[in-house]
Amino acid sequence: MKRARICLIAMLMVVLWLVSARAGGAEPDWRGVIVARGAERDQIESTEILDRPYRPLHFYGNTVRRQYYRGRATPTLRDFTRGTAALVTRR
Repeated sequence: MKRARICLIAMLMVVLWLVSARAGGAEPDWRGVIVARGAERDQIESTEILDRPYRPLHFYGNTVRRQYYRGRATPTLRDFTRGTAALVTRR
């Protein structure tokens, strides 16, 4: 009986881990373009704000996405690092 309970708890933990990993993967990535022009601008503006990529210096959109995906609006050190890296690499 005790062994069955341990197996059930372990399986539940694995399922929860897989679900949380999948949910975290839905967050958009960073793009290094601060001011988008032409077709890229049209594509960004036609995308829902929650699905748009994070971009350096776009405080409102980045804050809305952080609040939605993470439950908190304040940026982390990782956000500053990724934003700077995106700006340097210009994807």
